[in-house]
Amino acid sequence: MPNIYPEPLTAAAFAPFGDVLDATGDHRLINEGMCQRHHDRARLDFAPEADPQNRPGLSIFNATPRDLPYTFDLIERHPEGSQAFIPMTQHPFLVIVATSPNDKPRAFLTNGAQAINLHRGIWHGVLTPLHPPGLFAVVDRIGPSANLEEYCYPQPWVVQRG
Repeated sequence: MPNIYPEPLTAAAFAPFGDVLDATGDHRLINEGMCQRHHDRARLDFAPEADPQNRPGLSIFNATPRDLPYTFDLIERHPEGSQAFIPMTQHPFLVIVATSPNDKPRAFLTNGAQAINLHRGIWHGVLTPLHPPGLFAVVDRIGPSANLEEYCYPQPWVVQRG
C-alpha cells in the first residue's frame, strides 16, 4: 500500500482545497472588549444556480475516532456546495484531500484549534477525528438534489505517523 505523511495544516498549503478557520490574524474586539471577532473566514458556496431550494445547513456529526497509521480507499466530493468541519473539542483531526482521484492524496493534521472549509467539488477523505469524542459542527449545502460523488481507490493508501 502506498504511504502518505501528514503535513501541518497551514492556510498557504491548504489554499488549493479550501479555507483554514482559526482565531489568528486580523480581528476586532466585540462584547465590551472581551471577545475577538475573526470575521468572514470561509468562502461558503451552496451552488444557488443548481436549484433555488439549496441553502446552508448546520448539522452535528459524531464520528468514530481513528488511529495512525490510518488506511483508506474512499474519497468523496460535493459538487453543489462547500463543506466546513468545525470541531467541538480542541483535539487535532486528520484532513485528506486530492486534486483528483488520479492524483496522490495529501494529508493534513490540524493543531486542535483549527477548522476547515472545503471548497465546492474538492475531493476529500471522510471525517477523521484522532481523539474521542469525534464531535463536529458541519456547515454544508442542504437541498433536494444529490450532492455526493464517491471514488474508491483500487489500492488503499496509508497515512503514517509524521
